[in-house]
Amino acid sequence: PVNAQKGDRIPVSTFAHAADGSMPQGSAAFEKRGIAVNVPNWLPENCIQCNYCSYVCPHGVIRPFAMTQEEAEKAPAGMKHKAMNGVKDLEFAISVSTLDCYGCGSCANVCPGMKGNKALVMEPLPGHLGEQRNFNYALKLPEKPEVFERFPDSTVKGSQFKQPLLEFSGACAGCGETPYAKLVTQLFGDRMYIANATGCSSIWGGSAPSTPYTVNKEGKGPAWANSLFEDNAEYGYGMMLANNQIRNRLAVSVEELASCDCAGEEVKAAAQAWLDTKENGDLNTAASKALLAAIEAADLKDCCKAAADAILLDRDFLNKKSIWIFGGDGWAYDIGFGGLDHVIAQNENVNILVFDTEVYSNTGGQASKSTPTGAIAKFAASGMKVKKKDLAQIAMSYGYVYVAQVAMGADYNQCLKAFKEAESYDGPSIIIAYSPCINHGIKGGMGVSMTQEKEAVAAGYWHNFRYDPRLIAEGKNPFSLDSKAPTDSYRDHILKEVRYNSLMRAYPESAEGLFEKSEEEAKSKYDKLVRLKDLYEPAKEEDAE
Repeated sequence: PVNAQKGDRIPVSTFAHAADGSMPQGSAAFEKRGIAVNVPNWLPENCIQCNYCSYVCPHGVIRPFAMTQEEAEKAPAGMKHKAMNGVKDLEFAISVSTLDCYGCGSCANVCPGMKGNKALVMEPLPGHLGEQRNFNYALKLPEKPEVFERFPDSTVKGSQFKQPLLEFSGACAGCGETPYAKLVTQLFGDRMYIANATGCSSIWGGSAPSTPYTVNKEGKGPAWANSLFEDNAEYGYGMMLANNQIRNRLAVSVEELASCDCAGEEVKAAAQAWLDTKENGDLNTAASKALLAAIEAADLKDCCKAAADAILLDRDFLNKKSIWIFGGDGWAYDIGFGGLDHVIAQNENVNILVFDTEVYSNTGGQASKSTPTGAIAKFAASGMKVKKKDLAQIAMSYGYVYVAQVAMGADYNQCLKAFKEAESYDGPSIIIAYSPCINHGIKGGMGVSMTQEKEAVAAGYWHNFRYDPRLIAEGKNPFSLDSKAPTDSYRDHILKEVRYNSLMRAYPESAEGLFEKSEEEAKSKYDKLVRLKDLYEPAKEEDAE
């Protein structure tokens, strides 16, 4: 009814979750828009099983699946598969939800193929409608633990065998933002809270009734909510404080069980295991499940019963949550910067992900403090005259904030490593993710956005690095400059985007000066990062002498 513009006729009593204002997740999966002109066709003989296609897909429509021999035999006729590399007795398949695909071609663009032959070829949708049946079959297959033993989710390949809990969004075809958000949900989505600033990420993330955030087979998925531009960081910080308060209260009850003689050894052991892993996101989920199972299996009475009842009452808060704060550069650099700065200064465990499109994407392409010198945007029609704000340096100045700059298309592994490190850090973290946008006017379209990211780093337009405060205590350099010195032409790179080359056409003399200034600023920033790397390098004994 909402899609049919009849939502105002629905009584409140109809909504399943009317009491708390929540909405069911995963509704985007029911739309099956079928808007792609061309969709990827998988050629198994050319596939090296790298899973890059799934990694970069903005809409979660192309995925790798592992099947047993029996599952492969029961698959729909015509479903392609091949022996899985590195895992005995399993079959590997790439399948596409063709009716959810946008046809951007990002997957085919990054596919390395075998001996120069692509494993993905874009072909007209009508000839591949049957692939939807294959995808629907593969979705129902259980995950294979042996796959993750061989390929853990800390690897690019392994991460893509995990279900994306952000799928089939209505973001622009080839969107530069959604691949990052999708990856976060694959890594932490089953225990994740998201505070989302107003912007593109709140539109593709939560436009009623099409909700792309979804749940896994256990019914677990991201708890998502949108807040205002100006207070989103504080909103996420409040989520963290509330969770901490509830879990600290739970810890008191768990401690009572762990020390209660009436609880029984199995319950006491499970309670202690939970306490030992309370702040470890990777281990605490299993410990929480074990504790609940032990309590429910035991016949707890007398002194133990009140504590056990309190735990069961707040069971959803037992496992450690992953608190994330999402927003674009208009929020992080500009309107919400005061709140963001306030939150990271508190030295509490929250994770911030900035989708840096270098412009206010959702509201029409206005210039932000992230817009680089020389770029055209609304309110900067003759080119931005001042250089881009260095949000990463501001955050690093605190010394106790985990900071990373990433460009997925330039370095898949560095991007994944940054997300894993940020989430595991017991303190504030901020990841600034370069996100090519349709507002940029990229030559070749948004299907080459990952290539554009790679070239941005090679040209010195963007720099990848990580700052991990934990390494200081280990006597190691906390700063890792993950970008090599620029090798490609800065000018050639920016002129592949309309936001730059249109300035050259409209104001050639002014453009020349601004482009020179922009390139010098980029070089200066890289030189500063090199010096920063040396600055943080621990002193050697001979240096001290």
